Amino acid sequence: MWIDSHCHLNHKNLAKAGTLDEIVQNAHEAGVDKMLTICCEIHREYEQLKEIAEKYDIWATVGTHPHDAAHVEEMEYTADDIVRFAKHPRIVGIGETGLDYYYDTSPREEQLENFRKHIRAAIEAELPLIIHTRDADEDTIRLLKEEGQGDKRMRGVFHCFSGGMDLAEKGLDLGFYISFSGIVTFDKASELRDVARATPVDKILVETDSPYLAPVPMRGKTNEPRNVIHTGEMVARLKQMSVADFAKQTSDNFYDLFSKAKEVV
Repeated sequence: MWIDSHCHLNHKNLAKAGTLDEIVQNAHEAGVDKMLTICCEIHREYEQLKEIAEKYDIWATVGTHPHDAAHVEEMEYTADDIVRFAKHPRIVGIGETGLDYYYDTSPREEQLENFRKHIRAAIEAELPLIIHTRDADEDTIRLLKEEGQGDKRMRGVFHCFSGGMDLAEKGLDLGFYISFSGIVTFDKASELRDVARATPVDKILVETDSPYLAPVPMRGKTNEPRNVIHTGEMVARLKQMSVADFAKQTSDNFYDLFSKAKEVV
């Protein structure tokens, strides 16, 4: 059975693929047993995602996306607030958070402070970070080192990884996992496939990031959790593993990282 380690089940665009009941049923029929639905705006999504997680027997996270780092409501939350929100039994991770210098939707200073706040919260809550980083490799690693300072409680995943081997190696050196999305199936993603080949199999997760980034052969359609199998099949080939063995390995990896999820299975 597969786990979709990163999806956005409350996203309005997901409705193009059907009702939430239908989307979850589609996932189960495809062999996707569990999902982690991700928070991007605490003030707007936290309560909603808790309800979704409870209804469908899955998990959720709490955090502020770098695109939303400058929103007044999000800036008011402290690291202590995030830790408090994370005490809910269905909340198993902190994020998604990080730095996005490609779009620069939020000023970089606000992004940096937001990321620092989440790193501190994740360490205090002893929960993994879900990191979004784009065109910000140097600052991402720098802040993790500055805030983490070797604290073994700091752990997490570089979600929807699209960087190079240098970033992957630095993330792995910090003990982080690498999550591959549908991007790894794209024709032009040969360098990313090289990263997947080189990444230790016990440090790999798979995700959809739905409703975005539908993998081949679903390109052009609204992405949904059931499509994680296509990404998984691609990475299994790259690792020269059977699909069944790779599905089990990535599920085991998920529970190793998101250990709180084992308490609510």
